[in-house]
This record gives sequence, C-alpha cells and structure tokens, in this order.
Amino acid sequence: MAAIHSNPITNGPTDDQEPQSVRRLRNGLNAAEIKERFVAFGPNELPETERRSFLRTMGGVFAEPMFLLLAAAAAIYLIIGDLVEGVVLAGFAALSIFLVVIQERRSEKALDALRALGAPRARVIRDGAETHIPARQIVPGDMLLVSEGERIAADAIVRRAQELTLDESLLTGEGAPVYKSPLEGDIAGTTGVAGDNSGTSLFAGTLVVRGHGLAEVFATGLSTAAGRIGASLAAIETEPTLLQRAVARLVRIFGGIALLVSLALILFYGLTRGDWLQGVLAGIALAMGMLPEEFPMVLVIFLALGAWRLAQIKVLARRPAVVETLGAATVLCVDKTGTLTENRMRIRALDIGAERFEGGDDASQLPEAFHTLLEFASLAARTGSFDPMDRAIHRLANETLTGTEHMHADWSLQREYGVSAELLAMSQVWFDEAGLSTVASKGAPEAIADLCHLTSEARQALLRRVHSLAERGLRVLAVARGQTTRNPLPDNPHDFDFSLLGLVAFEDPLRSTVRNAIDESRRAGIKVVMLTGDYPATAAAIAKEAGLDLSGGIITGPQMAAMDDVTLRASVTRCRVFARILPEQKLRLVEALKDHGEVVAMTGDGVNDAPALKAAHIGIAMGVRGTDVAREAASIVLLDEDFGRIVAGVRAGRRIFENLRKAMIYITAIHVPIAGLGLVPILLGMPPMLYPLHVVLIEMVVDPISSLAFENEPEESDIMDRSPRPIDEPLISMSQLTIGLAQGFGLFF
Repeated sequence: MAAIHSNPITNGPTDDQEPQSVRRLRNGLNAAEIKERFVAFGPNELPETERRSFLRTMGGVFAEPMFLLLAAAAAIYLIIGDLVEGVVLAGFAALSIFLVVIQERRSEKALDALRALGAPRARVIRDGAETHIPARQIVPGDMLLVSEGERIAADAIVRRAQELTLDESLLTGEGAPVYKSPLEGDIAGTTGVAGDNSGTSLFAGTLVVRGHGLAEVFATGLSTAAGRIGASLAAIETEPTLLQRAVARLVRIFGGIALLVSLALILFYGLTRGDWLQGVLAGIALAMGMLPEEFPMVLVIFLALGAWRLAQIKVLARRPAVVETLGAATVLCVDKTGTLTENRMRIRALDIGAERFEGGDDASQLPEAFHTLLEFASLAARTGSFDPMDRAIHRLANETLTGTEHMHADWSLQREYGVSAELLAMSQVWFDEAGLSTVASKGAPEAIADLCHLTSEARQALLRRVHSLAERGLRVLAVARGQTTRNPLPDNPHDFDFSLLGLVAFEDPLRSTVRNAIDESRRAGIKVVMLTGDYPATAAAIAKEAGLDLSGGIITGPQMAAMDDVTLRASVTRCRVFARILPEQKLRLVEALKDHGEVVAMTGDGVNDAPALKAAHIGIAMGVRGTDVAREAASIVLLDEDFGRIVAGVRAGRRIFENLRKAMIYITAIHVPIAGLGLVPILLGMPPMLYPLHVVLIEMVVDPISSLAFENEPEESDIMDRSPRPIDEPLISMSQLTIGLAQGFGLFF
C-alpha cells in the first residue's frame, strides 16, 4: 500500500504498447473527445424544467370571482367617465394579480437549489494535466480527482483510491461513512448503490470524509442519482393546504349565492326602473357585499402574523399557509439522525474486559486503567479527520490525557493502513523517540479479533461484550496495540503482532428536548414515526430512549419493499419505527399515510428527503445542516433544529385555527348588514345606498383591521390536550354559520 500522502494517479508504461485504459487513467480525455461528449450529453446540471407560464398564471387570476367583479366595476366606471372610482377599483385588481404572480414564482426555487448543489467546481485530468473546471463542464469519461472535504461533482466509478471514505447520508440517510474501493474492469452498465460499503461508485453531491482517489465519470446531469431525485421532485405537485381548501370552498358557496341574488337584482332593477346601468352597478355592489372576499385576506393576515410569531421561536414558515396545517397534523415522520439526535458522535463507554467505564465525554476524571485504551484509540484515529468518531476520540483524549505520558506530540507518523473490503480496520504506525515503531489499530470488532489472532473462546467473549453495547444503540470499535522493529514495514497489517486493548462505544446523543416533545405530542393525539437508515437494533434503542411506541414492532426497508400498497397502508397504522429505509421508501411511506387519511408532517435535511418533504402536508427542513434542496422543498425550516420547536408550531397552528374561526364567524355576520344595505333600499324603491367602491373600502380595510383583535386572542387552556381535528372538519360548521348569520341580522335591524 502506498504512503498516506501518495497521489492516486500512478505513472504507468509510456511506450506504444501501453493499454488504452491505462493511458486514459493517466491522460484523461483530449479536447476533441470533450467537445464531442459535451454535445452528446449536455452540461452536468439539471435542465430547466417547464415552468408555469405567465399567461397560465394570469388565467388563474382572471378566474377568481372577486377579480372579475372588480374588473367589471372598474370597466363600467371608466366607460361612464368616473375616473377616480374606476382607477381605484382597477388598482385593487392589479394588486391581486401582483400578489398571485409573486407567489407562483416562489414555487420554482426547489429545483434551482438542487441545480446549485449539483454544480460545484471540480478537478479533472485532461490532456495529461490536472485542471480545475466548473462542474457543469464535466462529461462522461472524465477522470475526476477527489480528496478529503470535497463534494463529488458527478456519478463516477473509482479507479484509484487511498483510504477513500464518503458520507453518503444525503442520499441514504445513514450517517456512517462508506468505504470505496477501485474497480479494475469495464464500467459499461455501471450504476452502483448509495450506501454500499466497499462499493466502487461515487455519487454527485456526496462528501469525501477521508482519503483521496481518481474516478471515471459515468453519469452527469439528470442521469445522476441526485438528478433522478430532482426529476421525481419536479413531478410532485404541491397541494393546497387544508385551510386554503376550506376557505376556497366557503368562498365558492357564498359566491354562488351572491351571483344568483345579484342577477335577480339586476333584472328587477332594469325591468322595474328601466335603468340597466345602475342596475348592473347595484348588482355588482350586492355581489361584492355578499362575496366574502375578505376571507382570503384575513387568512393571509392571520398566517403572516402566525409566521412572525413562529420566527420568534426560531421556526421559519416559508409557506405561511402551512402554519395552520401544522396544527392539524396527525402524524409526524421524524428523521432520526440530527432530528431526534444531535448528529454529534461522542464516546459513551470504554470497555477493557474486566472493567467498563461509563460517561465518555462527560467524564471529568478518566480512571488510569482506561488511559492506554484511549491512548491507542487516539493514535489509530487520523488527525484532522472529518470522521465524527475520530473527532470524538481526539476530543476525549485531549480533555483527559493532556499532560500525561499517554500523549505523544513528538511522535511522527510512519505509515497508515486504511480500511479495506477485506479488513474493516485502520492502523497507523508511529515512530517514537526510542526508535521503536508503535502500531495502533481500531475498527470493527471482528476485524480487530482477526488482527489479534484471538482464540474461538476469546472471540466469542469479545462479541458478547460488543453485543451488550450494541443493544443500547451504541456503535462499537475495538482497539489493538502492536510494536515492530521490522524495516521496511510489512505491506499487510496482519504481519504485525497485535494485542487487544478493549472497546470504545459511541453514541449520537438524543436531543434534550425530544422526550418531553414526544410526550406532549402523544397528549395532543399526534403519532410520531421515526425513519432511519440505521439497523433495527440501533433504531429500537433510540426509539425506546425517546419514548416512542415500539408495540407495533419495527419495519425494515427490505420488508417494506416486499409489501404491496394495501399491506403497507395497514402496517403504517400500528408501526412507529422504520429502519434501513431508502429515499424512495420515505416518499412511499408518506403517500401511504396520506392515503390512510393522516395529515402528515415530515422532517428531513438531505437531498434524498426533498421528494418526501414536498409530498407531505407539512415539510419541515433542518436549517443548520439541511441542504438547499431540502429547505426549498419544505414549507417550514427549523432554524436551530430543536425538535421541541415542532411541538411549539403545532400549538401555534391550533391557536391560529381557533382564532381564525372566530374571525370568520365575525366576517359572516358583518356581511349581512352590508348586503342588506345594498339590497333592501332598492326593494323599497329607494336609490342604492352602497356602490362598489363603498363595499371595497368597507370590506378590504375595515374588516381585516377589526379581525386583528381576534388574532390576539389567547389560546385555550386545553389546546394541547385535544385530538387533532378531523381532516374534513369545515372551517365554519353549520351551527357556527347560523350563529354568525343571526348576529348579522341583529346588527342589520
């Protein structure tokens, strides 16, 4: 194995007999090949999707009843020469167009964010030289150089690798780094599977956490794994919220009644008085008086103020209308890593066989018996690594061993033996001041057992210790020590004489607010479902600690894949924990819950979560570590990623709905005297008392301002002790509507 700083590009033979594949690895593509492939495959970016045209947007606005009434009234006033009233009404019509167009354009940002994520700069080999290019210029066949800390710019096959390990959680949801090994053969037909340890494929948008390598690009743009997610994201239509549908239904009902009464008034006025122009204006005024066009405006006011209140508790509502829907949520689908947990590895336990130390990062004093174990774990962990377990080891070692003989700032690293498909362990050889070479190794317990040549009985005893830690949801590494005087060093770490030192167990801690938030959700009748890429045992331990219901068992990704839609819909009614879930399965799970009649909220942070976030009634993205794609696809963003903020959002949503219902009853009541003043004088033979401009000023100014009083109403004391309201519950029931109308008639008389 090459030294740790060696370049993965090797110099092969240079004579005329050199194989073409070797020549390609060293020289990359030439200018002619690049041009030809760029024309054939296009740029390495997501293509512009078909956006909703401006004319189509305008057509939707023109179909709104209130716009039609405003436009008709404005046109009549302009025709008869009343410039002031015509311009004012036309201004209201133009304002409605402007607001709708702005909202339409906001919905186009999700794919723009995915496009930006998929187009970093890249290093490639072209014409025998390393060059930096915009990632959009990459073509299939390019030789892509990758190294620690970089994002992969296109899907590629590994050709050369040195300790190459990637974080593919954006595609898999699994936080554990994935080791990559080279492929020597032909890449024809290669696609690969994200999350496959010891796989040979790299995927656009994933992050290199260790090592470096050379890879041959086989897919760009829409053909990449991230590109396919983008295509599925584009195919999902964002649904109107429950409240938007309820308000639209109310407006349609009132609008139909208003249309019939207004037509009758126009006919009555024209036939009895012969003044059809005044009849039309009176009819329009009556229609505007009966049409509750303030409903949408008051809805906007309530939700805007609700979004502002949520922002004070670090919850950003990208689509304010979804704030109320959050209050109606019946199921909350939670991504475990980073949502229930802190997404920060820490050492939870050290085990040396005879003793076990609990406490890890929180320990102020580490017993001497565990110093050697931590010392060699630190020597085996790569300095400056992005790996969260390496960082946790160094953090604890610096806190507990600094100033002792177990820290070796003067030692120099001789050689590194990285993780491979054959040996899931990493070893580092250090040269000490006495001239001895000290070897430290850490890795999977089975691999360390092989390096230490343990007997069958010793191996079984080690695995029992490992199992007792794994049952608690901990990730376990074994640590071994060795020394050698061999020069040169062997190429295989099996040639060292290792002795087992013990086990280091890591946890991704549960967020402190999670348990209380889940308990409050349960009281509020909200089911919490955990989705994770982890193994079932780890998922069960985290779920138990968080207080989730495990009585329905755990469903794994392979089990879900074997279910048809009917079986899955039946399973989601009882199961609260799903493990080893793939991205497309998250979307399928959300759809199954929706088909079962649930109001679904979904949290996520990666590219893989974006389709499910968009498909859910409420998509909730993580603001700190979430990708642009997830944030743009979601309707709510948690700015500090505190799980408890979601429950606060539920509380705010329920309060908004209750107060909005009170405001809607008030608006219903106030329409009765407005309509009465427009209709009764005409029936009594008097001139019209209200014209369209009067009605617009009353309803578009007076009513919304008055309704602010309802927005400030405090929440009911038992608001979080009720079950979520039924999904088909109307905003205003018949009994509530009757109360509003009765109040209105009393005010009119």
